[in-house]
Amino acid sequence: MTDPTDFWIETVSPDVASGAVKHEYDAALKRAGRIWNIVRAMSPNASAMRASIALYTSIMHGASGLSRAQREALATITSQANRCHY
Repeated sequence: MTDPTDFWIETVSPDVASGAVKHEYDAALKRAGRIWNIVRAMSPNASAMRASIALYTSIMHGASGLSRAQREALATITSQANRCHY
């Protein structure tokens, strides 16, 4: 089995970001006050970043029978079950 620490994603630094990546970074700063590493990890592919953020926004903030707290709890439980230390 390959050690996951053997991999490294070259990300776009906020200092040099341009175009769609800069737009998403600016939106992330406005939303959260920072650019989370999950957003940076998608920076090599701006269209994937945009789609992922749109999906997240729809799931966590869109119309739903679940409350925001329930959605956050499900996200936390799922991350824990997947051994995600993020």
